Amino acid sequence: MPGFAQRLAGIPWRSIARQGLSRVFLVAKAYCLIHVVNDHLCSVTLVRGASMLPSLNLAGDAVAVDRVSVRLGRVAPGDIVLMISPEDPRKSVVKRVVGMQGDSVTYLVDPGKSDSSRTVVVPQDHVWVQGDNIFASNDSRQFGAVPYGLITGKIFCRVWPPESFGAIDDATKQS
Repeated sequence: MPGFAQRLAGIPWRSIARQGLSRVFLVAKAYCLIHVVNDHLCSVTLVRGASMLPSLNLAGDAVAVDRVSVRLGRVAPGDIVLMISPEDPRKSVVKRVVGMQGDSVTYLVDPGKSDSSRTVVVPQDHVWVQGDNIFASNDSRQFGAVPYGLITGKIFCRVWPPESFGAIDDATKQS
């Protein structure tokens, strides 16, 4: 047993602890960097559903989301945005901005059944959003104008599937 104790005493415990602590701090720094980039600069999100057909695929697209433009107020009609659902704050939804504060927006009340339309003026600090597929979209036509603060990002690029990689606006013009 004395040989075992001598071997334990010969192990550089301080050096091992210092290296371990250094690696823990490196992992913590990397996690913080990923968190800041994902929440405040740019992230990738998976989008599924029929409300944005034909711009986004029904089966799902991975899209890049710019989170800085929203903070700088650089959202305009025609932009596709990621936002917190006004009906269920635990969900995120993707819609196209149709009108900004002060704009008059005319929309079909029930597009599948009648041609009746309604015109609204978007209130201050709100946006009017609609899905590209008006027959399968739950949007501002149902829940009204959305506070600008619910917008979390502006979608600028499709990253998956690879054959559809590129700016989403370009894809919608070709459709």
